[in-house]
Amino acid sequence: MTMIGNLTRRTVVSWQKKALGQRIPLTTMTQNTLKDDHGCQILMSPSLVSLDLPDVWPPNSTDFRFRLAKTQSNEHIAAVINGQLIAEEIRSRIASEVRRMEEFIGKVPGLAVIVVGQRRDSQTYVRNKIIACEEVGIMSKVTKLPDDCTEDEILTALSGFNVDPSVHGILVQLPLPRHLDVGRISDVLSLEKDVDGFHPLNIGNLAMRGREPLFIPCTPKGCIELLIRSGIEIMGKKAVVIGRSNIVGLPASLLLQRHHATVSAVHVFTKNPEHITHDADIVIAAAGVPNLVRGNWLKPGAVVVDVGTNPIEDPSCEHGYRLIGDVCYDEAVRVASAITPVPGGVGPMTIAMLLSNTLDAAKRAYNFT
Repeated sequence: MTMIGNLTRRTVVSWQKKALGQRIPLTTMTQNTLKDDHGCQILMSPSLVSLDLPDVWPPNSTDFRFRLAKTQSNEHIAAVINGQLIAEEIRSRIASEVRRMEEFIGKVPGLAVIVVGQRRDSQTYVRNKIIACEEVGIMSKVTKLPDDCTEDEILTALSGFNVDPSVHGILVQLPLPRHLDVGRISDVLSLEKDVDGFHPLNIGNLAMRGREPLFIPCTPKGCIELLIRSGIEIMGKKAVVIGRSNIVGLPASLLLQRHHATVSAVHVFTKNPEHITHDADIVIAAAGVPNLVRGNWLKPGAVVVDVGTNPIEDPSCEHGYRLIGDVCYDEAVRVASAITPVPGGVGPMTIAMLLSNTLDAAKRAYNFT
């Protein structure tokens, strides 16, 4: 027992040092750790939540010393995967199906959006989603709340939409102010209306073979749709997902696995991320860091899907800024075989997938086939 006690103390001290160095709250380190009747710690593993650290990429995380052993010629230019064009085709088909639904049962899909605060990017995303709904015939409702709103105010709006029969899809525009508990809000959202696909049961079913989630998160779903429609094989390929957010990185990794890719996740704590990325046939960049992925990170002939939408100040542009991706496009286009642009790549597909999920939810609600 003494030996076990000493081991426990050494382990706790070790974790305390890590907590101090990485700012992990010590109060959460062992709150879920199994203990016996005498209060002694039985397992050394900490709670999973206590392991969570923010993925904050350092400004100089890119190692420019890494060089390719082999590069494409200067004349090589990657094929551009036109997400705007593909999204327009999908939206046209959704509009036709919405018209058919209205013609046969007198009903149309409905989407409700809850947006908190005045973030410029959130306002733009919501506006684009509402415009897209109008174009395909989907009814939309928007609830706007101030930055300092309470969690209960959001839950009240959410509960109202949960029981509204004219609403088939609900999304809470992320990110939310820090004082709000995203997990609690997601738990209240009706599973049958979770068109963003973030409900724990939807993510769980996405992760498990033999299970089918009601909804797949829109951005990862759009990435895979782009690959499939571009004739890019996924099965058996090495894929790297850069970033591991609950919104994109994690579900993208799970979805690629369901399509039988061999998947590696690269995040802020990954050692030598450029070497790991350089081995990939398919790269999905979703770190939220402008120009993180340089041309020398990529294997010649790799397929690159750039999820990043990073605003960069540019007085010459209409709105005073322009969007760039997580991938240095000018370099990557000379190495990759195919690449999505920013803007005009993944962004339009994300909205198209949201419309598709909302249509699916309405069909399910009305038992319409």
